[in-house]
Amino acid sequence: MAISKRMAVVGVGLIGGSLARVLREQGEVGEIVGVGRTEQNLIRAVELGVIDRYSQDPCEGVRGADLVFLSTPVRSIAAVLERIAPFLSPGCIVTDGGSVKEPVVAACEPLMPTGTHFVGGHPIAGTERSGVDASLVTLFRGKRCIVTPTPRTDGRALETVVRMWRSAGSEVIRMDARKHDRIVAAISHLPHMVAYSLVNAVDGYERLDESILSYSAGGFRDFTRIASSDPAMWRDIALMNRSALLEMMDFFTGYFGRLRSLVESCDAEGLEKFFAESKRSRDSIK
Repeated sequence: MAISKRMAVVGVGLIGGSLARVLREQGEVGEIVGVGRTEQNLIRAVELGVIDRYSQDPCEGVRGADLVFLSTPVRSIAAVLERIAPFLSPGCIVTDGGSVKEPVVAACEPLMPTGTHFVGGHPIAGTERSGVDASLVTLFRGKRCIVTPTPRTDGRALETVVRMWRSAGSEVIRMDARKHDRIVAAISHLPHMVAYSLVNAVDGYERLDESILSYSAGGFRDFTRIASSDPAMWRDIALMNRSALLEMMDFFTGYFGRLRSLVESCDAEGLEKFFAESKRSRDSIK
């Protein structure tokens, strides 16, 4: 039996579109209804076969759905859910793909009408591209997806969401929402902050009479690729995960300051040791 007879995807972009693609390919959904603000993107989603039909009215779009996936900017998730909640069918499961979990889950759980269920989730996958044209049926394959149940989470709803992500090809990990936010602050949110800062620093370097970005080689381009990600999305992530992100930024600043001191003091042995420690850690990543 399929996971869903009618699934509504609110936000048919990279994540929402990719999930719709793979669940359709796996035969896990019947009808897929896309919901979004930009009609051109929704029309394109129909053309690509990602969704069957669409609505720009989220309340209309979720009518009759037994599964709703919220893939909107993370600061808007609770507001979207509050708007659609009165229109959810009995037994409907709502889950999300936001990369910040503690404030989202805390805000969303109380909004669910009796007999409906919310399960927080975060697929750790993506690219710097956006829109339905960027969606990939393979986006989640071999990646991890974290689900963040609470004592209030319905067991059957949780298992449905776990099955959904496994069908998409992901390894599913269950985790406390606060722990999740600290982990992603380190492995995802901080690297984006560093990449954005590095591009701005290089572009703003004023000791030459030209922008030196045009001289960027492979290393710089690869390292800063994520700085091409959606600015509005990362604005919301930075604000929603502010506490954990600030902690990691301060921790990173300490290491960067240590490296600066080694360079300033011409400490060749210290520099090599610093780089070797980093290389060992990086090489251990599977």
